[in-house]
Amino acid sequence: SGGTYVYIERAFGPLFGTISGLGLWIALVLKCAFALVGIGAYVLVVLDMDSTAVTKSVGLGFLFVVFLLNIVGAKKAGSFQSYAVLIAVLVLIALFVLGIQNMDQTTPFFAKLQDDTVKLAGYKELVFAVAFVYLSYSGVTKVAAIAEEIKNPNKNLPLGMILSLFIITAIYILISFVLTANVSLEELANNYNPIHTLALDLNISSFEINEIHVVGASIAFIAVLTLLSTVNAGVLASSRFPFAMSRDGLLPEFWSQVHKKFLTPINTIAITCIAIALVVLFLDVFEIAKLASAFKVMMFVSVNLAVIVLRETAAQWYQPKYKSPLYPWIQIFGIISGIFFLVFLGMTPMLAIFGIFILGAAIYYSYGKNVMRSGVLKNYGHRPALSIFGKKDQTKTEIAQDIKTASSKLDPKIASDAGAIVPLLGNETSPEMLVEMAAAIQSKNKIQALNITEIPNQTDLDAFLKDSPIENSLKRRLSRLSDSQKLTVDFEAVVTHELSDTINQLSSQSSCEWLVMGWDGRPTTGIFIVNPIGWLLANINSNLALYRDNGVRYVGKVLLALRPGRKDKNFIGIAKNVCEYFGASLTLLHVVSKTSATTETIKHRSEEKLKQSEVDANVLIVKSSDPVETIAETSASYDLLILGTPEKDNWIKVLFGGGQDRFTERAACSVLRITLKD
Repeated sequence: SGGTYVYIERAFGPLFGTISGLGLWIALVLKCAFALVGIGAYVLVVLDMDSTAVTKSVGLGFLFVVFLLNIVGAKKAGSFQSYAVLIAVLVLIALFVLGIQNMDQTTPFFAKLQDDTVKLAGYKELVFAVAFVYLSYSGVTKVAAIAEEIKNPNKNLPLGMILSLFIITAIYILISFVLTANVSLEELANNYNPIHTLALDLNISSFEINEIHVVGASIAFIAVLTLLSTVNAGVLASSRFPFAMSRDGLLPEFWSQVHKKFLTPINTIAITCIAIALVVLFLDVFEIAKLASAFKVMMFVSVNLAVIVLRETAAQWYQPKYKSPLYPWIQIFGIISGIFFLVFLGMTPMLAIFGIFILGAAIYYSYGKNVMRSGVLKNYGHRPALSIFGKKDQTKTEIAQDIKTASSKLDPKIASDAGAIVPLLGNETSPEMLVEMAAAIQSKNKIQALNITEIPNQTDLDAFLKDSPIENSLKRRLSRLSDSQKLTVDFEAVVTHELSDTINQLSSQSSCEWLVMGWDGRPTTGIFIVNPIGWLLANINSNLALYRDNGVRYVGKVLLALRPGRKDKNFIGIAKNVCEYFGASLTLLHVVSKTSATTETIKHRSEEKLKQSEVDANVLIVKSSDPVETIAETSASYDLLILGTPEKDNWIKVLFGGGQDRFTERAACSVLRITLKD
C-alpha cells in the first residue's frame, strides 16, 4: 500500500516521505470533494433546484455511502467501480456519436469567453486549462496505492495504468470536442453539469415524465454514477497513504489499525471521509480544483524525480519488472512541464504547497524523526555530494572511532583479519577472477568474500537467513579456488538494508587494505554514468580496486597506463604484485601530446622508478591527441589494463565520469582501476 508515497519515501527518505504522503492524501481529498460537489449539482438539476446548501448536503450523503462501501473491503468497492466505469464509458461514446452529427461548424475551435464576448484564446489560456484539468488525469495513478490488493501487480499495474491513460485521454478529447461544438461558451461558463446540458442541447428526446426530461435525467444519473466512482476510488486510494505512513513509523499506530472483520484500514478511511466533508462544506469548488491540481502536479514532479534517483543510484533491491520507455526523457519532460504548470496556477496553490512542506516537516520532526531508515538518495548521494562541495576531512580520532564502531557492528563470522574484502553483488562475470585479483594486489594471504544482498527497508532481514542455491554455489566454487591456488578465502552471505553503510563498515576494519569489487562499466541507459567512484570513495576507509571483467581468463601481459605523478611508485608496486601472481610481463604506458618535447625525459624517469621498484618492465611512450583511442588500441595486445584513479574527483567527473570511465569502456582487455587512500 502507498503507491506514489512509497516511491518518494524510499528515494528521498522519511522526511520527504512524510511531506509527499501528506500532499498525496490532501490532493485526493480535494479531488473527492470536487467530485461530490459535481454530484450535488447533477442531482439538483434533475430536481430543478438551485441551492448551494442542498448541493453540499447531497454530496455529503453520497460520501457516507462511499464510506460504508470502503469499510466492507476493496473487492466490493472494486466491483462497484467496474460496473460504474463500464456504463459511463458506453454512455459517453453514445453522446459523442450523436454530438458529432449535430455540431455547429461555425463555432471557433480555440476560443475563450471574455466580458460576455467570444474571443480567440492564447497560449496562456491553454496552459492554465491544462494545469487546471490535471486533476482529471490523476485517477490513473490511484490504483498504485492499493498494489497489495491487486493480483499479479507487476503485470497488471503498468498495463492497467497505461491502457487507462490512453482510453481516458481519448474520451476526454472527444467529449470536450463535441461539447464545445454543440454548447455555447456562454452556457458552459460556470456550468457544473455540462454533460446534462449537452444532452439537452442535442435534443435527443423531448419525452418527459412529471416535467422531468427523461434522457437528460438519465445522462445526469450516469454522470452521478461516474463521479461517485471517482469519489469511491479516491477514498480507497487516499486512505492508504496515511496507512502506509503509519506502518513506516511516520504516524501513530492508530492510523494503521484494520477492521477485525473486513480487514480494511477503518481509522484512515474514517478520517479521510471527515476531511473530505470539511472541504465540501467550507471551500469554493473552483479553489478546490486549483489546489487539488497543484498538489497532484507537485507529486508527479516528485515521483518523476524518484524514478530517476532509483534508476541512477542503481539500488540493489530496486529491480522493477516494468521499466519506462524513453527513459529518462519522459521523466525529464514530466518534471519541467510540471514546474511550468505550477507557475500558471497562481500564488495561492504555491503557498498551499509551501504550507504542506511546513506541516509535513513538523509531523516528521515531532513524531517520525526516530525512524532509522534513510532514502536511496541519502545512502548513495549525500556523501559524494559533501565531498564534491568541500566536506572537511575527518581527523584521525574520528576515523579511529568510525573503525571501532564499524568493527563492533560486523557479523562475528566475518574475518576481522582479512587483508582484502571482496563484496559480491550478484552481477560479477566471474567471482573467482575477482578473488584472484584481490589475492594479487594485497600483501596478506587472507581474503574475505561476501555475497551481499540489499533488501527494501520494509522486508525483515530474518526472511533471508536460509542460504540460497546461488550462495551455496559460490561457497563451493571459492572453496575449490582456495585449495587450488593455496589461498585463504572465507565466504559469508550478508543481507542488509543499507548497502553503502555495510561497505563502509567492512572497509573500516583496521586490517583491511583493499576493497575489491566488480564493475560492468558504463551502462547504456541513464542520464549519468553509474559511477561507483562517486559514492565509494566517500564511503570506504581502505584502498579501492574496481575490476571490469572482459572475459580474459589467462593474464600473461599487463599494461599499466599512468600519468606521471607522485604515486607512480605505488601503482608500479601494485602492478608488480599482479604480474608476480599471474606470471605476467609488464609494460608501463605514458600517452603524451603530439607536441610534447619531453618524451625522453619522461621515459628516463619512468625507467628510474621501475629500477628503484626492482621491476622488470618495458616503457612505452606514445604521442597522441586522443588518449582514449590510443589506450583502447594498445590494450588489444594485452590481457589486463591497470589504471590509476584520483582519490577526489570534481562534481562533473562524479556525475558523468572522467577519462578513466572512457578508458574502461573502450578497453579491449579486462581493466583494473586502482584508487589509493592517503
